[in-house]
Amino acid sequence: MPPLRTVYRGLIALLGAVVIGLAPTAVYAAPSVSEIEKQIDEEWQKLEPLVEQYNKVHTALQKNQKKASDLSKRIAPLALQVDVSLGQVGDMASQFYMVGAASRLTALLNAKSPDQFLDQLGFLNEIASQQQEAIEGVSKQKSVYDGQKEQLDALIAQQKQQDATLAAQKKVIQAEMDRLQKLRIQAYGTSTVGGSLRIGVCPPVLPSGKRATAVKKACSLIGKPYVWGSDGPNSYDCSGLTKAAWAAAGISLDHFTGDQWGQSHYVPKASLQPGDLVFFYGDHHHVGIYIGNGLMVHAPHSGDQVRMAYISNMPITPSGTRSVL
Repeated sequence: MPPLRTVYRGLIALLGAVVIGLAPTAVYAAPSVSEIEKQIDEEWQKLEPLVEQYNKVHTALQKNQKKASDLSKRIAPLALQVDVSLGQVGDMASQFYMVGAASRLTALLNAKSPDQFLDQLGFLNEIASQQQEAIEGVSKQKSVYDGQKEQLDALIAQQKQQDATLAAQKKVIQAEMDRLQKLRIQAYGTSTVGGSLRIGVCPPVLPSGKRATAVKKACSLIGKPYVWGSDGPNSYDCSGLTKAAWAAAGISLDHFTGDQWGQSHYVPKASLQPGDLVFFYGDHHHVGIYIGNGLMVHAPHSGDQVRMAYISNMPITPSGTRSVL
């Protein structure tokens, strides 16, 4: 049996070998804030088009709902008119069925001359013709009603399909938003990004008229949180912000960057005025409102807040400097 000292030495050597074996062969530094920020930006460029796609579908749904409401308002009095006309035609048809032949015979027997008979017969034929026209009129009314009802049913079916699409998109968007928010918290140790929300006087250049109203509204929203699909009053996404800013000035914009692109016209970058829209990236999926001196107000992305920024910080879409006036 080996000495106890020898056994201890063996155990110590074995334990050391195990510890060495378990130790990592290399130590990796945690990713820097700039590295995580880059990853967030890359992920956001994939995500924001999906957010704007949601806005597109949601805007189309709202338009269809308004059309359906307007159509229902037109159908209601038409349906009543059809019911009344059908009742009147039914009464006329019953009366003509019961007395029509007898009236002709009475006209023949009471006529004092062939000419008088022809006049009376013509009068009776005119009444019959009027009855026929009434029947045809009701038929046309009924056709109009049926056509409008068919359109309404098609809109309702389309809306149901859009609802299903929105529900599926919402789950995808929300899952990505949650994941992105975790990355931001990891990067900054808080739910918001670093840096000042205001990088100067807002607006730095005060225009007049509707432009002044729009940029003042945008500046007043600085600090509001970014929430996808939101156009206020407590949170905004990028197109929701520009919509709200111009709504304050009485200009209606849809809540979708693609529609806002179509609702505006190109102005050269050198001719930008406060209130103009600036679109970014190749598919113009991000938009901000220009406030002067190379600055804009925009709702950047998940986990951030409405803030001022230089328009040079992101790639402006070709022809992406646009005016709604």
